[in-house]
Amino acid sequence: MSLRVVFMGTPEFSVPTLMEIVGQGHDVVACYSQPPRPAGRGMDLKKSPVHEAAESFGIPVHTPKSLKNADEQSVFAALNADVAVVVAYGLLLPGAILEAPEHGCLNLHASMLPRWRGAAPINRAIMAGDTQTAIQVMRMEEGLDTGPVCMSETVAIDENMTAGELHDRLSGLGGDLMVRALAALSRGALGEQPQAGEGVTYAAKLSKQETRIDWEKPAEDVHNHIRGLSPFPGAWCEMPLGSKPERVKILRSSRVDGGGVPGTVLETNLAPVVACKTGAIRLDQVQRAGKKPISGSDFLRGVSLSDGTVLD
Repeated sequence: MSLRVVFMGTPEFSVPTLMEIVGQGHDVVACYSQPPRPAGRGMDLKKSPVHEAAESFGIPVHTPKSLKNADEQSVFAALNADVAVVVAYGLLLPGAILEAPEHGCLNLHASMLPRWRGAAPINRAIMAGDTQTAIQVMRMEEGLDTGPVCMSETVAIDENMTAGELHDRLSGLGGDLMVRALAALSRGALGEQPQAGEGVTYAAKLSKQETRIDWEKPAEDVHNHIRGLSPFPGAWCEMPLGSKPERVKILRSSRVDGGGVPGTVLETNLAPVVACKTGAIRLDQVQRAGKKPISGSDFLRGVSLSDGTVLD
């Protein structure tokens, strides 16, 4: 049975779910997304990926800066939705919004709740060295990702998987999972499982201060840090490539044998190998400021970086 849906989302991660819902014949009566933001060299206002996708389907788009005022809540309630689907929207939903749809609000969350509640679950899972995560449909409450889980799909995290790769994997699975949840909801068969009271962790928003690589950590931690921040915002270090140190992002790495003073370049044959507190890291893909990502071997062809160089 077709449902009357309000979709609420903003980034590229949310778009596959919107497309699946539309493709399954549900009536998406409105989309809510973050307001257009200045972007590019000209700082022109740019619509979010969900905003653009919704307009391509002819769906009305609302971009309020807040949903806390009574007027916005009245507009939302007047949509008479059966359910609201929320995927990385970016605004907290007050109780009046959560209660307006007949069947409440369903959220798509990219972790194995209650682990990694909050803003950056994909990055935090990889940075912590988790070997598995999940994409889950949960019923929203006023607490931060505290609601019961309705459906879940577990995903393995390979040892070299980046946050970007996991993002794309979970985004695609999420669209399929959400339409299955809506189908169950339409039949009155969508179950709920309360989250465990133990094992709660929070995925804090990423900060610029934590993107710098700390070679004083073990190679495993450095490797997880690099892939957990790849491709954006990108982990970085400074290298002596000219008259002054240059910031270089490291987008892909591998753990290799080796040791020495942390931050020391041990090898410059196939790709730079850098010593950590224990073990070493090979820099498989790097990006200099204003340039495209290149392999570690191509990077060495264009710079003067010798064995024994100390980074940072």
